[in-house]
Amino acid sequence: MSATRQVAHFKTVAQLDVPNSRNGKHKKIVTLILRDLDQLKEGAAIKIPLADLGDSKENVRSALNRATRKSKRSVATATDDTFLYVWNSHKA
Repeated sequence: MSATRQVAHFKTVAQLDVPNSRNGKHKKIVTLILRDLDQLKEGAAIKIPLADLGDSKENVRSALNRATRKSKRSVATATDDTFLYVWNSHKA
């Protein structure tokens, strides 16, 4: 019984050449927020205009939550009609 080999439909690459991180659409804003949080003094919050988020506040908060959980950071957020506020929180 001989098996005929099918021609591949897609190109192949070495696994070393495959990017191992995902650059989602919220990466830029989340990276900027995390960088600012690193420099934030205790008792202060970052005030981000909602118009600067590039997406809904819910989606950016979700992306920020995923990033902070991954890096084992504790942050808190709040919003009003115009701004998203983010600060470092300390678990008791």
